[in-house]
Amino acid sequence: MGVLVIHLIGSIYCPTMASPVDPVSAPSATEGESRRPLIDAIAAQRARTRLANAPEPPWLHAEVARRMAERLAIIRKPPVDVLDWWGNVGGGSAALRQACPRAQVTRVDAEWVAARAAPRRWPWQRKGLAAPIAAADVPDGAADLVWSNMAMHFEPDRAALPAAWMRALRVDGFLMFSTFGPDTLRELRAIHGRQAWGPLQAPFEDMHDIGDRLVASGFADPVMDQETLTLTYASAQSLLDDLHALGANLHPARFAGLRTPRWQSRWGAELARRAGADGRIAITFEIAYGHAIKPAARALVAERTVVKLDALREMLRRGRQ
Repeated sequence: MGVLVIHLIGSIYCPTMASPVDPVSAPSATEGESRRPLIDAIAAQRARTRLANAPEPPWLHAEVARRMAERLAIIRKPPVDVLDWWGNVGGGSAALRQACPRAQVTRVDAEWVAARAAPRRWPWQRKGLAAPIAAADVPDGAADLVWSNMAMHFEPDRAALPAAWMRALRVDGFLMFSTFGPDTLRELRAIHGRQAWGPLQAPFEDMHDIGDRLVASGFADPVMDQETLTLTYASAQSLLDDLHALGANLHPARFAGLRTPRWQSRWGAELARRAGADGRIAITFEIAYGHAIKPAARALVAERTVVKLDALREMLRRGRQ
């Protein structure tokens, strides 16, 4: 396990939001966007399944969840129905329940996990909890809050996830999430590039791109910010153990075979050269946080406009108010 030694607050990005529109009549979030996957979908599924089956979540995920839970104080109205999106991967369920003790928290899992998942808790531990459900089975407008901790970077279709969150939220519902930023493991990427060892990881997205995608999906007032955490490790093996716990290399062009003991020895030697005076190896992790609101639908003025019946009722109700 690494030791957290530095905590640097990074920049904040607030994209400009156009008038909110009904998702049916709005342009698709994927229009003009390449559909080439950034990560290997099969490898991502295996990594999520391994994390779901782990006896406990990665400690870094739990630490990020604790920090993200502190930000829930900005929500004026306490949420009643909460979706913990991919909570089996993010490891933030405990922090979420502590921050929202009166909410009904439902864990949303990937389909292959939710199909066999059942909460193994004693009766007195089940208050405020519901059985996990698959993402595809989440009803429209089911939640006041969608919470997603350290899970976005496991999603092969980056445009589909915000759209699913938008569908799951009620009007004025709140989205809060965290994910790795592009500066994560920059020291290791430099080593792999210098030694021509192939890509270390699939690319993590810049918070500006994530914020723009939220806007394209229909969210209002999205705010992105990031912080840089520097963890120090006593040895290359302890770092490798942490990397295994956090996930896997999901890059489609990653090294296809197994690494040899000789290669691992060279890898460790390269890291040892980076050790500080105390003998510890410092590694950067960038954490991006985001939150946004689902606005009331407003129809686009066009020659032909399609508005959902529920959205039309909501617009009429708000107009009377």
